[in-house]
Amino acid sequence: MITPYDWQEGIGNRAQYIEGKLEQGVPVVAVSVNEGILFYTRRRKAQKIYEIYDRVAFAAVGQQSDIEAVRMAALEFASREGFSRSEDDVTLPRIVTAVSNPIKRAFSDFGSAPVVTRGILAEVNATPDDDQYYLLDFDGDYELRSRAVVALGPVDAEAGLLAAVEGVTTLAEALEKLGPAFTALFPEDDPRHSLTPEAVLLRRDNLRDNRFQPV
Repeated sequence: MITPYDWQEGIGNRAQYIEGKLEQGVPVVAVSVNEGILFYTRRRKAQKIYEIYDRVAFAAVGQQSDIEAVRMAALEFASREGFSRSEDDVTLPRIVTAVSNPIKRAFSDFGSAPVVTRGILAEVNATPDDDQYYLLDFDGDYELRSRAVVALGPVDAEAGLLAAVEGVTTLAEALEKLGPAFTALFPEDDPRHSLTPEAVLLRRDNLRDNRFQPV
């Protein structure tokens, strides 16, 4: 019989295990600029930034198989909502709620493997102040953010990366700030120091084609 103490201890152990895994990764930053939402990270081979729907994108740090599972869940829900209802029904809060529920169940169910990922779901809107961000955690909880958000790998990286993009207004300015900020995260002998940059702009304009553009 599992007591409340056993359950709490087990949950704590799962969280500690996942945090340890995430610390080995590289953060993802999303920031609002005049041109749209810029996603920026460093990667080895696998892609970490994905288009979900017309104005919605997803990026994450963690195990690639879990990132892919969350991406597919968000993509399938958004596509289904857009087909069976209307495109106006494909809102970021609805997507986040749908995706978070299975993550929460997996985290609290000791009979299944937890989802080792921390992600950002973002929706670009008319102005930077209107952009929406949700930080989706490995336990299924999520937080609404504005202007900029960081999905963490290493500890203590969030403050430095947010400071780097504070006050930026253009795509060029954000890219100029983020490059050195990511380089400074890791010592020169750390393999993550020389990873390939990955940057994508989710465009703000009303042109539906090619809204999701690598930069």
